[in-house]
Amino acid sequence: MVNGLEIETSPLSQRLAADDKAVMVEILRGDAGGWTLEIIDEFGTSTIWDHEFDTDAAALNEAKATIREEGIDSLICTDPWVMANR
Repeated sequence: MVNGLEIETSPLSQRLAADDKAVMVEILRGDAGGWTLEIIDEFGTSTIWDHEFDTDAAALNEAKATIREEGIDSLICTDPWVMANR
């Protein structure tokens, strides 16, 4: 429970790797019912989708499609300002 909100972590949450790099895929559901997709890179920087998914499988499919179509580097922070201020 976070701030009075029940958070459920999907059993489909997992580490995905491509091109010798990896990210952690977190799929979470709160009281509202939809599934939220968050991808966390090796630096702890996260990418969170703006919309919710009807199922945790749909969220995982989106994560895999993004890595396949845009590359895993699209989910890894390389912004010099962010990296310098860690």
